Amino acid sequence: MTGSVQLKLPAEGACRCARVRFRISAPPLLTIACHCRGCQRMTGSAYALSAAIPQEAFAVTEGDPAIGGLHGATRHYFCAYCMSWLFTRPEGFDWFVNIRATMLEDPSWFVPFVEVYTADALPWARTGAVHSFLRLPAEETWPRLVEEYALLGRPS
Repeated sequence: MTGSVQLKLPAEGACRCARVRFRISAPPLLTIACHCRGCQRMTGSAYALSAAIPQEAFAVTEGDPAIGGLHGATRHYFCAYCMSWLFTRPEGFDWFVNIRATMLEDPSWFVPFVEVYTADALPWARTGAVHSFLRLPAEETWPRLVEEYALLGRPS
């Protein structure tokens, strides 16, 4: 289920210019690929890769991230200098922070467990995720996904 390389904690991450840095101190609750048009536009790619990190295990250690994206209730944080998209604090999910997994110093452990908004996916974009949803799964589905991810061997 997970990549052949294990996530070593604590793990450090940074924007492209390294002016904003962050640390995670716990394994992800879930790994996600999002195919929505917003993520496609913000990444300039087919999807965004995220790792849901418990709120208390995430810290910005250097720099001052700026809010970007739509500036709504869901807050997307970027480096104000290089404009790298670093993490998201999704509306209604205050218990975790969605980091962009590729911003970690070593993202080689990352494998998406869930993919969402596959209705917007480009026809050739496939991730091999265990679970796929046309949109976001119902709110009551998330705890089951987190539990299953933990049981199947999330990176540690």
